[in-house]
Amino acid sequence: MKIGYVRVSTIDQNPKRQENMLSDLGVEKVFVDKASGNTVNRPELKKMMDYVREQDIVIVESISRFARSARDFLELMERLNEKDVKFISKKEAIDTSTSSGRFMLTVFAAVAELERDYMRARQREGIEIARRAGKYQGRKPKSYPGFESLLDQNKRGEITAATAMRRLGMSKTTWYRKVRESKNQ
Repeated sequence: MKIGYVRVSTIDQNPKRQENMLSDLGVEKVFVDKASGNTVNRPELKKMMDYVREQDIVIVESISRFARSARDFLELMERLNEKDVKFISKKEAIDTSTSSGRFMLTVFAAVAELERDYMRARQREGIEIARRAGKYQGRKPKSYPGFESLLDQNKRGEITAATAMRRLGMSKTTWYRKVRESKNQ
């Protein structure tokens, strides 16, 4: 059975182009995720990995739609190999039913990860240039009205830190960072 996997990064993006390509290839079942590729914890990817059986063929538009890191990609490929499932990436023209396809798959996964690292570096450089030009200040700090009062109540043992965090809608990390900051003032 030909099984397709489609991923777009956000709910606003349209997966239709990838779905049409899979339809043209005669794919019988398609799994679609609208989530970042930075993790393999995607609901439809998990369903697809559970669904595939021996001799099935998983087809994707490109490796980057399947996994973003070489490690994640190779782990997913290992799971497919254990089930004797073939993998085809249309963009990279890779077919794991051949030994050269399996070799190229490993090379492309490493290149995809390298490109992702380059993209992050370019993004950091761009932010630094914008910051120096005064055009980027980063995220505005979130204010927590009532923090000092609740911190005082916590110090007196009237409320727990968990209660204060809940009332403020604050994470544990933020709470303790702000507690440290208040001691330094």
